[in-house]
Amino acid sequence: MPSDVALGATSRERLVFAVKWTASAFQIMGYTATAFGWTPWNLYLFLVGVLGWFAVGALWNDKALMLVHIVALGAMIVGMTTR
Repeated sequence: MPSDVALGATSRERLVFAVKWTASAFQIMGYTATAFGWTPWNLYLFLVGVLGWFAVGALWNDKALMLVHIVALGAMIVGMTTR
């Protein structure tokens, strides 16, 4: 098991681990899709990643992490709906 999830990890710690790595993978796929011009798929991938990282912020009670991702989510939604 990866080093940031110890053998004695709680179910909450395992959940955070899974969500943050899944969200990171979606963010990376979003960057890749943007690089290849795969619109609107890049936005959908970014949405999943942003929501995942917002959830991690909520699970950690990290208001700065939550703020950054809720603002990013709002900006993305406005951008997607005003085209």
